[in-house]
Amino acid sequence: MQKIKLEITGIAYSQTQSGSYVLTLLEVAGKRKLPIVIGGFEAQAIAVELEKMVPSRPLTHDLFKSFCKSFGVTVKEILIYKFQEGVFYSKLICERDGQLTEIDSRTSDAIAIGVRFNAPIFTLAQILDEVGGAENDGNESFDFDEDEEQNQATTADGNEWKDVSEEDLSQQLTEAIENEDYELASKIRDEINRRS
Repeated sequence: MQKIKLEITGIAYSQTQSGSYVLTLLEVAGKRKLPIVIGGFEAQAIAVELEKMVPSRPLTHDLFKSFCKSFGVTVKEILIYKFQEGVFYSKLICERDGQLTEIDSRTSDAIAIGVRFNAPIFTLAQILDEVGGAENDGNESFDFDEDEEQNQATTADGNEWKDVSEEDLSQQLTEAIENEDYELASKIRDEINRRS
């Protein structure tokens, strides 16, 4: 059973399944990718961690990490081990006191937890052979909207935040995170980054 390491290259709104997102994983030493359809909550949980946002209250996956740390459990890796009838099957490989344990999980939850532990993501060669397509142009991003034009909240003159100071943007970002509006927070963060 040959394991192949993957990396997250993008999260985008699904064009085909309303309310869903596509998480794209790319083969580290190759060009094949796995597009995995996930729910909005899991997409935000993954993006919040990747973008190093700090929610005002712990998300479910943050709670899982705290629970594990309290009991000396470390998530060592994520393994996507099966693809059947359009569904990916995954498990968390955990370690406690030198003993490994495998825990079955939905792929989206496994990855949301794995990124919190900086755990590598693996799949099996046969899954990439079956499902893995060639890499696209690499322009995927962690945006939550269908395209770049929608990603920026715009008005007739272009950018909604054009006349907003960086200090006010930072305040709005803090408020969005406190209100757990991570989609808005992501957009504000993108605007702050565009100005840098």
